[in-house]
Amino acid sequence: MRRAEHDGPANGGGATGRAAEQRQGGEFATPLGLLRNGRLVFASGASCVTVRADPSMPDLYRAHFEGRAPRVAAEGGTVTIRYPRFPHFDRLGYLRERPAELALNASIPWDVEIRDGASRLTADLRGLELRSFEVSGGASRLELTLPPPAGTVPVRILGGASNVAIHRLEAAAARVRVGGGSTNLAFDDQRFGAVGGELSLRSPDYERASDRYDITITGGASGLIIDAG
Repeated sequence: MRRAEHDGPANGGGATGRAAEQRQGGEFATPLGLLRNGRLVFASGASCVTVRADPSMPDLYRAHFEGRAPRVAAEGGTVTIRYPRFPHFDRLGYLRERPAELALNASIPWDVEIRDGASRLTADLRGLELRSFEVSGGASRLELTLPPPAGTVPVRILGGASNVAIHRLEAAAARVRVGGGSTNLAFDDQRFGAVGGELSLRSPDYERASDRYDITITGGASGLIIDAG
C-alpha cells in the first residue's frame, strides 16, 4: 500500500489532513475521521466519471479508476483529482476511455468543483447535503441529480453546456439563468427553441423559498433540460 502525494489546499473541519490511501490498484479512499464537511475538486477536467452519495460507508470518499489512475490527494476534507495534462491513446491512435466511480460520504455536506470541463459525467447526489456545484470550462453530456436544497445552493456551468440534464425534486424551487443564447431548452413544463441573449426563468415559489437552487449557465446552452420529478 502506498500513499498519494498531498495536493490542493486544506479545507476546515477540525481534522488533520490525510494523504489519499491507494488501497489496491486503482482504488483510493480516506477515513472520514472528525471531518465535518467535504470538497471534491477535479483539477484538470472530468470525463467518463460517475459520482454518487453513500450514506453508510465509514470513509470520506472512495474512488475506483480503470486503467492508469490519476493523482489523488486528500487533505482536510478536500479531495483533489488531477488527470495527466495530455490524454492517453492506444496503439491505433484512439483516445483511451478511463471510466471512474466515486462515492461521497453522505453524512457531511459537500462542495463539488470541476475545472477545465466535464464530459460524460453522471452525478447522482441524492442523499447528501450539497452546498455548491460548479463546472468551469464547459460541460457536455452531463447528468446531475440534485438532493433537496438547504439554503440557496448555487449550481454553475461556466463556458457552455451541451446535452446537459439537471434533475431536482418536484418541491425544490429553482431559478435558471442562461447567458450567450440557447437552443432546445426545457425548464419544467416550459420549452424553448432558439433564444438569443440571456434567458432567465424561475419556478413560481422561488422568491418565497428559503431552500432553493440558483442555476447559472454562461457561454450558451444547447440541449439543456432542467426538470423536477
